[in-house]
Order: sequence, then structure tokens, then C-alpha cells
Amino acid sequence: MEVELVRKAVEARAKAYVPYSRFAVGAALLSKDGRIFTGCNVENASYGLTVCAERVALFKAISEGAREFLALAVACGEGPCAPCGACRQVLYEFSPHLVIIMADGEGKNWCTMKLPDLLPRAFGPNDLQK
Repeated sequence: MEVELVRKAVEARAKAYVPYSRFAVGAALLSKDGRIFTGCNVENASYGLTVCAERVALFKAISEGAREFLALAVACGEGPCAPCGACRQVLYEFSPHLVIIMADGEGKNWCTMKLPDLLPRAFGPNDLQK
């Protein structure tokens, strides 16, 4: 499944809208029911409104009714890169034990880690005061 997710992340990367940074990122998110949702980063002239590929894929999945996820592949740059801190936090909300596959922009090299290793001592729904 890793190969398929990386391939889809690379395909999504080609659709990125990155006129400012020129740093294209693609993501492919595998839901527990077997569906794959892709996303690419979308920049904006008001930089703070830019959305990362990982969150685009996640929000597409949520909007289609998926709530449980197994793995996410991210493709970017010359070497494997990890999701940013904001994306790690948003992913944790839905899948605290998500497998993260970090690939280069061509999908030739990648490594795999679990989300808790990328976001130790994460803040989640169970941390909220009730």
C-alpha cells in the first residue's frame, strides 16, 4: 500500500498551486474503509491563508464522511519531508496512531514513521477539560 500512496501523493503534488514558494507538496490519505483522498498545497498572496497538502487531503476525506485513517503519504522536495506542526496536530485529532510515509517529490525515496514519533505529547480531545 505504501507504493500506491506515494504514487498518488506524487500525482497530487503536480497539481499544487505554489507561485510564491515554488515548493510543491502532494499528499495521499488512506481511510480505514480503503478510500484514498489526495491533496496538494494551495498558496495565497496573503501567506497565512495558504493550506498544506496534508490538510487539504484530510478535509476532503472528512467532507466525504471518512473519520478513521491508517496512513498518509507526503511527497515534496528533493528528499523526504515531514508534515508541518499544524498538519501533525490536525491529523492527530482523527488518527493519533497514523502512519506517515515521507517521500521525495518524485516518490523514489521515502521513510515511514508513526505520528506519535513526529508529535510527542500531542494535545488531543482527551486533554480538554470537561
